[in-house]
Order: sequence, then structure tokens, then C-alpha cells
Amino acid sequence: MSKEKLLKRKRRALKTRARLNQNGSPRITVIRSNANIRAQLIVVEGKQHKVVAEASSLEKDIRSENINKSEVAKLVGKNLADRAVKAGYTKVSFDRSGFKYHGRIKALADAAREGGMQF
Repeated sequence: MSKEKLLKRKRRALKTRARLNQNGSPRITVIRSNANIRAQLIVVEGKQHKVVAEASSLEKDIRSENINKSEVAKLVGKNLADRAVKAGYTKVSFDRSGFKYHGRIKALADAAREGGMQF
């Protein structure tokens, strides 16, 4: 990834987070690499950010499956939604971290919605 492309993504991510922080609602943040995907539910309490639930493609039950990346993202979204609902959070904002809303990001978001999350 070129340096310019990375800087543009970081700038988009910061703009999105600034809008979401004004909103004050909990947010789902997505961290994506070429091989893995991870999502966290972050709650802002005062000036502190607290991770309430998280799911990753590196978990044993997901990693043992032999499926493509989009299917893995769906499993991560479903796991995150289950854990977030158990923690009592259903209405959240979706922070895609500057990534385009397609492919694995979209699959994760759709699976989280199916799991009971609203955003």
C-alpha cells in the first residue's frame, strides 16, 4: 500500500471518528489486514474509551474453518453481535476505519445486523 493511499485512509477514518464521537453512542470499529479482520465495540465514558466486546478472525473456532475471507468476516460480525447483545448494547454506530463499505467490511456489518445490532 502506498504511503499516499494509507494517509488518505487515515484521514477518512479520523473524519468518521470525529463525527461518531460527537454522537456519543457506542461504536463498532473494524481493523482489517490482508489476512485477518477484527472488530471491537468501544464505549466512550468521559474521556476514556472502553472496549466492551471484540471478535477476531484469529479465534480458534473461526481460524479452524477452511472458508474464504468474506465468510470469515461474517462469522466475526456474528460473534461480535452476540457478545455485544450479552453486554447490553444493541444500538451502535459503525466505524469502518476509512475502508470502503464493500467486501469483508460489508459482510461483517450485515452479519452484525442479523445478530441484533442496529446502526
